[in-house]
Amino acid sequence: MKFEKKILSNGLRVIAIPMPSLESATALVMVGAGSRYETKKNNGISHFLEHMAFKGTTKRPQAMDIMNIIDGIGGEFNAFTSKEVTGYYIKSASNHIELCLDVLSDILRNSKFDSDEIEKERGVILQEISMYEDTPMRKISDIYETLVFGDNPLGWEIAGEKEVIKSVKRQDFLNYMAKLYSADNMTVVIAGGVSADKAFSLAEKYFDDMNVFNTFKYTNVVDKQEKPRVFIKHKKTEQAHIAIGFKTTSLFTPDRYPLAVLSTILGGGASSRLFHEIREKRGLAYFVRTSSEHYQDNGTLVSFAGLDPLKIDEAISVLVSEYAKIKDKGVKNKEELKKAKEFLKGHLVLELEDSRSVAGFYGQQELLEDKVKNPDDMLEKIDSVTEERIQEVAKKYFVKDGLNLAVIGDFDSRQRFEKLLKL
Repeated sequence: MKFEKKILSNGLRVIAIPMPSLESATALVMVGAGSRYETKKNNGISHFLEHMAFKGTTKRPQAMDIMNIIDGIGGEFNAFTSKEVTGYYIKSASNHIELCLDVLSDILRNSKFDSDEIEKERGVILQEISMYEDTPMRKISDIYETLVFGDNPLGWEIAGEKEVIKSVKRQDFLNYMAKLYSADNMTVVIAGGVSADKAFSLAEKYFDDMNVFNTFKYTNVVDKQEKPRVFIKHKKTEQAHIAIGFKTTSLFTPDRYPLAVLSTILGGGASSRLFHEIREKRGLAYFVRTSSEHYQDNGTLVSFAGLDPLKIDEAISVLVSEYAKIKDKGVKNKEELKKAKEFLKGHLVLELEDSRSVAGFYGQQELLEDKVKNPDDMLEKIDSVTEERIQEVAKKYFVKDGLNLAVIGDFDSRQRFEKLLKL
């Protein structure tokens, strides 16, 4: 799989990934805009804006007008918001790709932001926030990142605060777009059964006249952690949820690949160390997993578990112990290293069987990274990780004063958990 790239006259980047074996295609517009570009006054606007994407334009005034068009070609559409990017996509049979790009360019330039639609979607988002509050398995990651990154946009929740959402008006959307939705802060990605020449021609037709302007820049998060941190969200639940990990590094350092393999060894599947020790051997938790996440200036390696509240102390102690073991002793053997690499590579290959995932894979790299890599390049980076590099990054980032523990459950005492964070 290979990509081709073209930059339009207004600076908008177009990436084409021809996949000749497919009869379908995905058109994705990704913008360098997300919740870390917000302020206290508009926290949640990125996500709210994404919800308004298909709610009507001057050309297609009603939400149903857009839905009828996409349903009429048997397509699917959606949008998503993260802390650093927002994406809008339509997937359809490849012969309808021009219509998909027509609709996407229309919603990005001509959305009405009708007051009635804003009110309806406001209620939807408020319910979505309530749903997250009532879903500890989902909420724990938000609480953890607030603990790690602090009271700044990178640490805030993407959905925003309810009081802010209740106050958002039409002009707030327009003001936000005027700060970030510049042509040179976007990439259009077309993946699937469409030739590169056709993709470039259509992108130019529908996006070449978009406005370009200087965009708002986020502030890097700089926070020196001097001791372990614990945050408890008190909630009466049948199952306690924990997230425990360390701040690591950004997308731009070579450490991200050994960290990915390290996180897989710890909690990447049913044969991982943590799954074996916490679920299979001791029966402490229903689920346990580890992930390594990276932003443009920061990152974190974190393990999550949902467990019996009566066994939370033992589970935390085991987690900390497993962090210490891999830091002090490294990988058990070559077979453990090989298995972790194959797990990562296999999941990447499976993910990229779908044109929507392929579009996201390339679009996010184009917006956030200094160089776009093909899947083969990524597989090679994973393969190059050695046992020595894994222990090196474990020693570098797994430090006692860098531990962070977030808890959702019926607990009150932080001191109870702080004494367990002895690496």
